[in-house]
Amino acid sequence: MTNPNPVTSILGDRDVEQRTPPTTPIDEKLQKTIDKALYANGNAVAQKMRNFLNGTWLGEPLHVVLTDLPIGAWTVAMAFDALDMIGNGDGFARAVDASIAVGLAGAAGAAVTGVTDWSDVDPPARRTGLLHALLNIGATALFTTSLVLRKRKARANGRIASALGYALMSYSAHLGGSMVYEHRVGVDRTAGQVFPQEFVAVMPERELADETPTRVAHEGVPILLVRHGGRIFAMAEACSHFSSPLSEGKLDGDSIVCPNHASRFSLEDGRVLNGPAVHPQPCLEVRVHDGQIEVRKPPTKG
Repeated sequence: MTNPNPVTSILGDRDVEQRTPPTTPIDEKLQKTIDKALYANGNAVAQKMRNFLNGTWLGEPLHVVLTDLPIGAWTVAMAFDALDMIGNGDGFARAVDASIAVGLAGAAGAAVTGVTDWSDVDPPARRTGLLHALLNIGATALFTTSLVLRKRKARANGRIASALGYALMSYSAHLGGSMVYEHRVGVDRTAGQVFPQEFVAVMPERELADETPTRVAHEGVPILLVRHGGRIFAMAEACSHFSSPLSEGKLDGDSIVCPNHASRFSLEDGRVLNGPAVHPQPCLEVRVHDGQIEVRKPPTKG
């Protein structure tokens, strides 16, 4: 029987749509699967491996360092290919083959570290990162094909495969730059925050509870206060990894754990104890004066 009330029909259709659970995006499903493998339920060995792949030990994302290798090697390969086409002898041809091989080795390392970094990226950069990865896979496959063809004496076809691979790699590099400069993936999220040069009061000392991460602010800049072991610590409250609020994190001994990606920072000096963060948290000097907690940026050591 036809519904005589079109408004009821429309509202009914909308109600059905609202009750229908949304489909999980493929990039989110893939990210969750990778997360399970990388975090391994807090396994210490897995965490050490993750720290290495993220570049926690380096102080910079390891992926960014390794991407220079395939880009540079394959650029050199294209240049040697041009010289090989106008020159004589096998020297340039051997240089091309070696450069492609070096680029393939670098691409493998860049892929592993890139996947590790991508596992923590939020939308909309997550979708861009997936496309970036797929293009890199395509470029690597084309350069692999090129090397095989060259070994089989089909160098002309090998050059075509290399040219296509280089085009894919170039656009992928553009997307990688977009993730860094537009979405700020891999950068220090505390950079640019302005902390007081002289001691300023941010909170009455009696209001700071023991063992409780607490957020205060000075001129709009969030600051984390922690009373632990009879001392008061202060540092940037926004996590250097993706600006997550450390005041919502938990204490782990003499460290604070980020609530979103589980990066762990020392309360004493802000250094990264566990990734995925690679940049330390800026720490502030603290004193109690006239019942007020006062903080300032540490003086520059000259």
